[in-house]
Amino acid sequence: MGELHYKGYTGNVEYDEEGNYFHGRVLGLSRDGIVYEGTTAEELKKDFQEGIDDYLQGCAANHVEPEKPYSGRTVVRMSSQLHQEAAAKARSIGISLNEFITRAISAAVL
Repeated sequence: MGELHYKGYTGNVEYDEEGNYFHGRVLGLSRDGIVYEGTTAEELKKDFQEGIDDYLQGCAANHVEPEKPYSGRTVVRMSSQLHQEAAAKARSIGISLNEFITRAISAAVL
């Protein structure tokens, strides 16, 4: 339905027709869960931001490193032959190797 963004965190937006309210959870966290809700978009956004602030304050108070959402950077290991072939293909179509890999992954997951 949509997304919310705050302090580097992203949350999804869902609507519950039976309960007539919006709800969501912060994406990209595997250890900790942050959920929020509201009957209006403003309430949802406020609860989302307060949830993240509470989470960060709790981590600081407990001297725990907060879990960070995905950065968008990853290391991909492949054979040198595949690396060479992928780089050559990317060059031949006029894009960077990074863009080539991003397109290939996007095509695989979408």
